[in-house]
Amino acid sequence: MAGTTEENIKERTLVNVDGGSPTAAERAFLDELVQGLGRGQVDEGHSTRTTYSADQGPLPERHLPLAVVWAESVGDVQLIVRTCAAHDVPIVPRGAGTGVSGGAHATAGCIVLSLERMTRILDLNPDDETAVVEPGVINADLNAAAAVHGLMYAPDPASYKMSTIGGNVATNAGGLRCAKYGVTRDSVLALDVVMADGSLLHTGHQTFKGVAGYDLTALLVGSEGTLGIVVGITVRLKYLPREIHTIAAFYQDFRSAAAGVLAVGKARVQPAIMELLDNGTLEQLDDINGSDLQKRGRSLLLVQTDGFGAAAEADVVRRVLADTGATVSMEPSAEAEMLVELRRNSRGVEVDDEFRVGEDIAVPRSRLVDFVAELEAMAIRFNVKLKVVAHAGDGNLHPTFWLDRVDPATDADALIRLNAALDESIRVGLAMGGTITGEHGVGQYKLRWLGLEQPEPVRELQRRIKELFDPAGILNPGKAI
Repeated sequence: MAGTTEENIKERTLVNVDGGSPTAAERAFLDELVQGLGRGQVDEGHSTRTTYSADQGPLPERHLPLAVVWAESVGDVQLIVRTCAAHDVPIVPRGAGTGVSGGAHATAGCIVLSLERMTRILDLNPDDETAVVEPGVINADLNAAAAVHGLMYAPDPASYKMSTIGGNVATNAGGLRCAKYGVTRDSVLALDVVMADGSLLHTGHQTFKGVAGYDLTALLVGSEGTLGIVVGITVRLKYLPREIHTIAAFYQDFRSAAAGVLAVGKARVQPAIMELLDNGTLEQLDDINGSDLQKRGRSLLLVQTDGFGAAAEADVVRRVLADTGATVSMEPSAEAEMLVELRRNSRGVEVDDEFRVGEDIAVPRSRLVDFVAELEAMAIRFNVKLKVVAHAGDGNLHPTFWLDRVDPATDADALIRLNAALDESIRVGLAMGGTITGEHGVGQYKLRWLGLEQPEPVRELQRRIKELFDPAGILNPGKAI
C-alpha cells in the first residue's frame, strides 16, 4: 500500500522548486498577459508567488508559479485561458486558498489564476429563491445578503467566513448543515464556465427541476477546476429557520457518542446539524478558548434542530440521548452559538504538514461506532496521536493523526508510523463501504489512494472525460483524477 515505506516518505519530502528567471518564451507569454490585463492584475514577485503557490493542504513539494494573475471579469478569464492555451501554459484556479487537499497547489510552469476579485452578487431573487453569484463571493457574504429576505445558502463549510462559493463548487464542499440540507451540489442549479479554449458555456437551469440531457452541472461541481473555470454560479436558497434549538450531549467515551447518532436516526428525527467531537478535540478547544468542555464529558455530540418543529424535535432528541447514557442539556442561545462556533474551528489552528494530517473519510452511518473503534486502536498500534471530529449526521469523519515535532536522528521511523496509520485508516474506511473524501476533494494529496476506491475502468472513463473537456491538459493538471 502507498505511503508506508521509507522510499514513499522521501518522495513526499517538501522540495522548493523555483525556475528562476523566465525563459524567452515565458517572458513573451507574461508580457502578453500584462498587455491584455494591466500590471495590477499580474504579479511575478517572489513573495506573492510563494504565498499563492499552495492552499492549506500538505505539500509534497512546492512549485512556484510563473505569476499570480487576478481576473476581475468573465472577459478577463477568457483572455487568460486563451493566452495560456496559445502558449501551452497550465492554469491552477484558486479561490480563497482554504482547501486542505492540495487542489490549488501550483504545478510546474503554471500560472495561478485567482478569482478572489470576482465578488459580485449578480442577482438575488427572493420569489424564485435563487441567487446568481461570481466565484469570488464569500459564503458568509451570500448568507448575509440572503438573510435580509428570510433566506439562506445552506452549505456551510467550517471556513464559511472566508471560503468562496467558487471554491465550494470546485470541491463540492459540505459543512455542518449537510445532515439536513446536503452538500454544495444539492444547491447548485446552473453554472457559467470558461472552457479550455476560452469559450463560455452555460449549463443547468433556473428552475429547481430539470432533466434535459446529461447533467453537466453536477459533473462540473466537484471537478476541482480540471474541466473548466467556473465564473458564474446559480444557487438555490433555503428558508432561514425561524427557530433553532441546540442540544449538547456529553458522553464519557467517543464510541457511546457515536452510538447516540444512530439512536437519533432510529427515532426518525432529522436534525440540521449533528457534530461529534472527541476528547482530544475538547482538550484542544479548552486550551485555545478557555472553555471547560472537558469537565462535562470526554466526548460531545452537538445536535441542532431548526424550523417550526424545532422544539418538538429537540425534545425527542434530548430524551433519546439521555436514554443512551448522555448528560444532556438544552443550551441557552448564547452558549449554543458558542458551541457551534467552537465546532467550526475544531480542526485547530495548525496547518497540515508532514507531522500532522487531517483526513476526510466518510463511512455508512451504521459503521460509525466500528470505524471510531478502529481509529482508536490504530493510533495505539502505530504510537501516534489522534483526535476526531465528525459530521456524524452523514458519516463524514475528520480524523487527525499527528506527532509532536521529532528529531529524525532519534526517531527515524516517526513519519513512517504516521503515514502507516493514515493509510490504514483509509483501507479500513473503504472496507466498511466508505470513501477517501467526503467533502474536501482529492486534490493532489489524495491521488495516492484514489486507485483503492475506484477501479481502473472508472478511472479511465474519467481520464477520457478530462481529455474531452481539456484536450491540451492545461486545466489544473495532476489533480482530482
